[in-house]
Amino acid sequence: MLHTRLIPFIAILGALGVLAVPLLAEDPAIDDATMQRVYSQLQTPHKVGRVLTPAEGEMYDCPSIFCHNGRWWMIFVSIKELVGYETRLAVSDNLVDWEIVGTILGFREDGWDRWQADGGIALVDTAWGGSYELAQHDDKYWLSYFGGAKQGYETDPLAIGMAWSKDPTQAGEWTRLVENPVLSPEDEDARPFEQATLYKSSIFHDKTQSLGAPYVMFYNGKQKGGWVERIGAAVSDDMVHWRRLGDGPVIDNGKGISGDPQIIRMDDLWVMPYFGAGWKPRAFDTFAVSRDLVNWTKWEGPNLIEPSEPFDETFAHKPWFIKHDGVVYHFYCSVGEKVRAIALATSQPVEATDE
Repeated sequence: MLHTRLIPFIAILGALGVLAVPLLAEDPAIDDATMQRVYSQLQTPHKVGRVLTPAEGEMYDCPSIFCHNGRWWMIFVSIKELVGYETRLAVSDNLVDWEIVGTILGFREDGWDRWQADGGIALVDTAWGGSYELAQHDDKYWLSYFGGAKQGYETDPLAIGMAWSKDPTQAGEWTRLVENPVLSPEDEDARPFEQATLYKSSIFHDKTQSLGAPYVMFYNGKQKGGWVERIGAAVSDDMVHWRRLGDGPVIDNGKGISGDPQIIRMDDLWVMPYFGAGWKPRAFDTFAVSRDLVNWTKWEGPNLIEPSEPFDETFAHKPWFIKHDGVVYHFYCSVGEKVRAIALATSQPVEATDE
């Protein structure tokens, strides 16, 4: 198994300058038995199929799920006629049957994010089999999104912004920060792997502040010259001002795409499901494991999910995992039969009804 190199420092920006703070000594790579145990926990061999299917000329992408007031909610994105991304909200009572509620980040009249707003929920309970409820910061619920001013499918450059709401279950626009974008490929401290564009981000609350801040973001960035995406990290004290972690990525597969990370706390381990493409055939979901959020051991075994059915015969990727009542739900973006949709696989057979 491959293991990422040690990232020696966190750059913490203070009011009086920049302080270099050493990280913990590098842990040895996660052993094979532990990696196999995590893989077994994430198994979802039963493909339910599409749970949200778009209309003709539209595509769905990038699911993230949380629980609020006893119901399940999904934030996902829609792109129509290759114009740009909008972020939508859907609701379910059983994690299988979903109803779209409305749009929460739409197109704008102008601005840096006029035509692209691909959002993912922030501050979800990361505990494996936990509540999946949302934490608040400053009495608000939060999401992060990548945005851009150009039309098209993920047209460069894209940057990361933040938005908040007092009620995460209501349709209608979330409030975008005036400080946006909070991370940009054009920042002076942008590292080489992220200087073309920034993509999907996932933010959680690290109560131990093991990296020197309560809020941690993982996201994938694209380098200039040649399409390679790698996963990097940043930290924040206030969900508004973010500082990059280390001088390089934490997940690097050398070529192709490594992206759309989710963070799970599984016993004493941090587990990161993410998707890959271009360094193995087609697009698929895999994972990495860490003890310190800095040094990650990548799984080298079978994919967590991959194309196998007509509805996901092209791509099966972009994971979001939920473990509820002993059943593992693996939401992902399926591409097949000329349809890009939100699909579901589970650890045990579950019943689905027609949409």
